[in-house]
Amino acid sequence: MTVARPDPPSEVMGVYIHWPFCKSKCPYCDFNSHVREGIDQGRWKRALLTELEHAAREAPARRVETIFFGGGTPSLMVPETVAALIARTRQLWDCAPEVEITLEANPTSVEQGRFAALADAGVNRVSLGVQALDPRALAFLGREHSADEALAAIETARRHFARYSFDLIYARPGQTPQDWSAELDRALALAGEHLSLYQLTVERGTRFFAQHARGGFVLPGEEDAAEMFERTQARLEAAGLPAYEISNHARPGAACRHNLIYWQYQDYVGIGPGAHGRFAEGETKRATRRASGPEGWLDAVERDGHGTAETSVVAGQDRVEEALMMGLRLADGIDRALFASVAGADPVTALGEARLAPLVEAGFIEVDETHLAATPAGRQRLNAVLERLVA
Repeated sequence: MTVARPDPPSEVMGVYIHWPFCKSKCPYCDFNSHVREGIDQGRWKRALLTELEHAAREAPARRVETIFFGGGTPSLMVPETVAALIARTRQLWDCAPEVEITLEANPTSVEQGRFAALADAGVNRVSLGVQALDPRALAFLGREHSADEALAAIETARRHFARYSFDLIYARPGQTPQDWSAELDRALALAGEHLSLYQLTVERGTRFFAQHARGGFVLPGEEDAAEMFERTQARLEAAGLPAYEISNHARPGAACRHNLIYWQYQDYVGIGPGAHGRFAEGETKRATRRASGPEGWLDAVERDGHGTAETSVVAGQDRVEEALMMGLRLADGIDRALFASVAGADPVTALGEARLAPLVEAGFIEVDETHLAATPAGRQRLNAVLERLVA
């Protein structure tokens, strides 16, 4: 299949590739991830390539700037599949010379052994799911790696990839702000250019949800959780990794470009079970969602050439509100000119004085000629702010 390449490309785009399998299901995880005894790697490679070609027909004439392998645990893919998907993406679309290619990985010793091959396949950025540096916390979170394996994986990633990041989860049961400050200092000694730091939340449908409902554990109170968030912002700012999004911190110029595509409401296609896509079609956005179940998605791709479960058009106020919910996560907020180009309206005009003024006066939103942004206090309470803005 050949897709015409634009000159110059009409739209910047990211490609998301979902690998739905994990070795085990973490008790806090509500992502589309599944545990299977055996996986036919060849069959999955063929299906992912087939849906990638379908995505190129859905969204041609784009310039791909990022490829992101997420999951699940995509470091469980054989490196040959990763290489084939990267190579085919380069054939199907025009690609930026320095395309960012990220792969999520767990820091077990088995997966570390694949890092060299993954780098050879074309991956140039890895994101490690460390989650904690304390052995007891790792056991509570259901992680399969040890603290020593996490440290080894970070060092291995440093050797093989020009860019690497790792995740930590805070506000865990029994954790104090002082405990978290000490863990942050340890993390900063290991960090490269990027860290992702998430507050533990109990999501419906997870094992933690049922366990928490039974009183199996107690999360830190709101005041302690807020203090941990504030310490995170201050400590990483001082270390030269300021927040560029609510949970993501990076040195200047080192933000994850793929995630910026989401938060700036630019175009992206998604392939694999449960993957979502958003890409411009004239004055609207086309939204796609692939079938979630791995077996159902695989059967659909082999039968129909794609696993699309739902497609719709996002237009008008819905488009504005989607872009708003993504953009206000960013520390820099929403660039009003970029927002108008991707959402079809200036955000300040679309929201109106009546909705914005009370939030500006309360210190949760800032507005100037070029940007609309949530303040630090507003980002800490972003769900409540968004409820007021999109009611």
